[in-house]
Amino acid sequence: MIERNYLFPGVIEMNYQSRRRMGVNVYLIDGGTEYALLDVGFLDELTDVLELIRQMNFSLSACKLIVASHADVDHTQGLARAREILKCPIGAHPLSIPALEQGDEIFTFARIDAQGIHIPMPRCKVDRPINEGDTIRIGERTMEVWSTPGHTAGQLALRMGNLLFSGDNIFRDGSVGAIDAHHGSSIPDFIASLERIRASDVEFLLPSHGPVFRKDNALIDATIRRLESYTHLADFGTCAVDWPLLDQWEDELAKGTRDF
Repeated sequence: MIERNYLFPGVIEMNYQSRRRMGVNVYLIDGGTEYALLDVGFLDELTDVLELIRQMNFSLSACKLIVASHADVDHTQGLARAREILKCPIGAHPLSIPALEQGDEIFTFARIDAQGIHIPMPRCKVDRPINEGDTIRIGERTMEVWSTPGHTAGQLALRMGNLLFSGDNIFRDGSVGAIDAHHGSSIPDFIASLERIRASDVEFLLPSHGPVFRKDNALIDATIRRLESYTHLADFGTCAVDWPLLDQWEDELAKGTRDF
């Protein structure tokens, strides 16, 4: 048995537990008599995750629920195998369920032909739709479900007291989860989700990638300003709201002016 490294009461994260970077952040929510997992990572990481759970003297049969924060392959490729081994239900936002159950390689970023990326995406049955406002009870722990779309339409965040398991909404360096039209990203939704996080009284953000950090409204404000600029630039294509440059150019063409 190894010592459990709790980041906060009832919260273990596998990268911190192993003291090395394994991959996506996998959180174990310890409710005392049972526990839940938030994401499971790639399939080849699952063996290490399960071995850590065993070494910390958690019973595999005590896992009550696995929550997929969203459908991306780096969070969910091991989901079907975890469901088989742990024999527990899988929960996800309704907008993530079709991609998970169909093994949609495009939507989950498992297949990106232009970059030569092709990762198998096993289909996984989702047992429990999880929606905005739902309450998840794990033993003595209670989590409130937030729908925080932007990175994907099905992105979930979970609040537990002064902690927010914040998914791919924002990371410690102010960057955010990838914005991609094929992925169902929405920049206006992303901004609204960040505004919700900024306005909340949570104290710590526990993201899906990288280090846990104290909520910093100045950091969130800077990220919101950057995303707001993207809504009016061509940087993210059809994810932008408009492109004022073309309206300006049309006016210049009509007037016969040349601004060069």
